[in-house]
Amino acid sequence: MSAESGTEIMVHRQVSVPLTPQRAFTLFTARMTEFWPSEHSIGSSALAEVVVEPREGGRWFERGADGSECDWGRVAEWTPPGRVVLLWQIGADWKFDPDLETEVEVTFTEEPGGRTLLELRHRHLERYGDQAGAMYAVFDSPGGWDGTLAAFVALAA
Repeated sequence: MSAESGTEIMVHRQVSVPLTPQRAFTLFTARMTEFWPSEHSIGSSALAEVVVEPREGGRWFERGADGSECDWGRVAEWTPPGRVVLLWQIGADWKFDPDLETEVEVTFTEEPGGRTLLELRHRHLERYGDQAGAMYAVFDSPGGWDGTLAAFVALAA
């Protein structure tokens, strides 16, 4: 996978859950700690909580068991119950990078039978430059968004 100029690199996943869009949105944004893999932490202490502040411009960060906070990014768009866009600002070195912005767009669409289709698009991976292919492989792997969304589905069931 190359990061040619003008070529957007994206990971796209979708899952269906037995929840209304409002409940799915709330589960994804307010209860992320409950499905986020604890080993996916970049803080200096064990992961205790994942926080998405519920507003445009809000922070997206982890809080460690020792109370320390480590930024992951911020909320670019907040339109419950249909859509949230989070800016992922974690570099290929797995450290917060305020100059890097990739985009995690999550939409929640009502389906028949009281279900919701959640679509996740992690966009602009080309912004990792020479590391774009490696980062795509991480996010596209079973331990990437697939595993995170599988845990979300299990929690929603």
